[in-house]
Amino acid sequence: DEIYTYIGLVVISINPYKKLKIYGPEKIQEYRSRNVYETKPHAYAIADAAYRWLRDKHQNQCIVISGESGAGKTEASKIVMQYVASVCGKEQEVHRVMQVLLQSNPLLEAFGNAKTTRNDNSSRFGKYMEIEFNFKGDPLGGEITNYLLEKSRVVAHAEGERNFHIFYQLLASAANSQLASLRLKRDPELYHYLQVTESADSDVTYDQYSTFDDKKDFKVVEQALVGIGLQKTELRGVFKFIAAILHLGNITFKPIERADEDEACEVLDKTGLINASALLEGPIEVLEKALTIKTVDTLKEQVTVPISVEKARNARDALAKAIYSRLFDWLVEKVNS
Repeated sequence: DEIYTYIGLVVISINPYKKLKIYGPEKIQEYRSRNVYETKPHAYAIADAAYRWLRDKHQNQCIVISGESGAGKTEASKIVMQYVASVCGKEQEVHRVMQVLLQSNPLLEAFGNAKTTRNDNSSRFGKYMEIEFNFKGDPLGGEITNYLLEKSRVVAHAEGERNFHIFYQLLASAANSQLASLRLKRDPELYHYLQVTESADSDVTYDQYSTFDDKKDFKVVEQALVGIGLQKTELRGVFKFIAAILHLGNITFKPIERADEDEACEVLDKTGLINASALLEGPIEVLEKALTIKTVDTLKEQVTVPISVEKARNARDALAKAIYSRLFDWLVEKVNS
């Protein structure tokens, strides 16, 4: 259980892949206002040293958390945040700021993390979190900057992995009435973007990878969304976009013959198209045209050109990725505001 050690001022940690009783209020008190080398190596010691130097010397501090996938970077960042939240003042505004920062963790994990073959909760984006403090050492606000969201995971993931957590959480925990309003059903295997493999010969099922408590996690995410100030209409909008992406993935195409022998296609089954259009609140014809026809601007006019089935699939996937990326950026902006 001794997972920490020092190399100079750098703390090295090993992911134990289990819960250890070396965190919490009692442990925080052991490391509070203590010299780094007075106590056993711990993330709390580094957090305390940085916090006291900022408060007492009035110098900006930066804690860099790095490591390979599965090393425990996400958990380490939460441990540092937990420590800072515990040692700050208890005024109402200070408490509000820290609650927003703490609630941003489960929120960004739901929308930005996924299961990979190496890590059940792998961050699929980079994050820089900045917290501003007053002269007393109390947080006044913060800002999160996100980098390089793995948008490709929205439309495809390897066998043994999952899409972003939020898709499964919504299907597992949303009320029946909410699912009906989103035109969804609970089984993740009904949605192309959530299927564990594209191989028709594979007998792997979603349940074999389902080691998550998606129902419980979804409740935490809902609380976090409310905690960062989302109104009911905005909350509904978030889930409508998530559902629309799932329906987009179920839109399939078939080739059609043309007299000029150009490649062309049309939507094979319009159920996904109808559902996605309804949730995106746009005309069905506009979405169908956007996915199956390319518009080319010339000097004098606009020319519409039919596209192949493969290009239509690419257009569908590009739209799904763009919607998810913009939704993620919007959520980060809401946290920051």
